[in-house]
Amino acid sequence: MQLRVFHGRNASLALAAARDALGDEAIILDTRRVGGGVEVTAALDVAEPLLIPPEGATAPLDLPPALARHNLPAPLAMRLGQGRLAPALAAHLAFAPLPLERPLLLVGPPGAGKTLTCAKLAARATMAGQTPLVVTADGARAGAVEQLAAFTRLLRLTLAVAAQPEVLAKSVQRREPGQPAFLDGFGCDPFDAAQAERLHRLIEAAGATPVLVLPGGLDAEESADLARAFHLLGARHMIATRLDSARRLGGVLAAAAAGLALTEAGIGPQVARGLHPLSAEWLAGRLSAAPGTPLECAP
Repeated sequence: MQLRVFHGRNASLALAAARDALGDEAIILDTRRVGGGVEVTAALDVAEPLLIPPEGATAPLDLPPALARHNLPAPLAMRLGQGRLAPALAAHLAFAPLPLERPLLLVGPPGAGKTLTCAKLAARATMAGQTPLVVTADGARAGAVEQLAAFTRLLRLTLAVAAQPEVLAKSVQRREPGQPAFLDGFGCDPFDAAQAERLHRLIEAAGATPVLVLPGGLDAEESADLARAFHLLGARHMIATRLDSARRLGGVLAAAAAGLALTEAGIGPQVARGLHPLSAEWLAGRLSAAPGTPLECAP
């Protein structure tokens, strides 16, 4: 409200001055005689602009530095941002060893690192004194068979090539009781009905446990969408690759929050030591490490 005082030789002149200055909307608050005339106090009720915030606008999240740069979805960031990071990860995400009772079929989008991960798993089993069954079902990608065959030759293992469900079933039948079996799946777009159906047939034919292989550094929402799609195809576990080089791991956390247990981390191209068991403590250390910190420095 705007207040002003006007003077005139008489009331009429003082009121006229108020109307001239403030207009017909002026409110007369007081009139009194003063030396030499009349004093009028008037006011004008000036409307203030109505400020409407943008739809959905919220205050910025106050996140710990360990999470702020990883581009997590806001609801997940709020859950993980309470208290110490490692206990929060353990409380809100699942961590589990790989389920080796059945053959493992590595599934995921093209370029996720399935073939190298398959070689790493085979190398780990071999160094533990086992002779794993290794099968590739990725017969379409140029060089896929040759890439995995190069590793199995070094490990003195036989590689079976079985891109068709019936051939894959026969390959898996060679498995001895208790023998680890690692199956390298094709790069699958789970949102394509034909590709999803093909993958489903391979899973059923092999009696396999599908494990999603997903790289770090992807957009968080994209990773969550992929995780949900492969979850519908039976995946309940996940191997996160490129954790040695990805600078933002929000996608890994978002995928895990979509219903997948974190099992292993791909931490380098070395076949013999390129996997590390994923735990809440290890992941908290990796999230907290400054960008560019060598992986060995993360707890």
